[in-house]
Amino acid sequence: MKPPIRPWLPFALSLLIVAGWILGILSSSAHAEGRIEAVTVETPTSPIRFDCEIMRTETEREQGLMFRSYLPELRGMLFDFGEERSVQMWMKDTLIPLDMIFIRSDGTIARVIPNAEPYSTRVLPSGEPVLAVLEINAGLAAKYKIEAGAHVTHALFSK
Repeated sequence: MKPPIRPWLPFALSLLIVAGWILGILSSSAHAEGRIEAVTVETPTSPIRFDCEIMRTETEREQGLMFRSYLPELRGMLFDFGEERSVQMWMKDTLIPLDMIFIRSDGTIARVIPNAEPYSTRVLPSGEPVLAVLEINAGLAAKYKIEAGAHVTHALFSK
């Protein structure tokens, strides 16, 4: 004779799965917080500092800001490609609109793509070889007058 299924068992298993999922989110968020670095963009009026997660590996760059529903105003993500090259970005599985700032190895901005559309698979090219891409909330490039030719300061860029 089979032992009876306890009525609370499916609930308990569901609870464990949800708890594991929540802990996974919290630990990845805490891990990201440990990698925050200052990235400063020189604007016509004053320097603007963004606290950024730095994405250095292929896996980190592939994940980027996907599935995040919120980004504080002066936060961002800096994608380090390790060498200057033509770069193509897209917004698949990205929930929030972003401004993309393509940066040369000397720290000068090559191109700004404002208001990249969430969930879009449209390819957003750098237009020339760049070392990095800075992603910030959509509208901030216009708000702070961040344009091609401006300079970005971070240890990644040569002086």
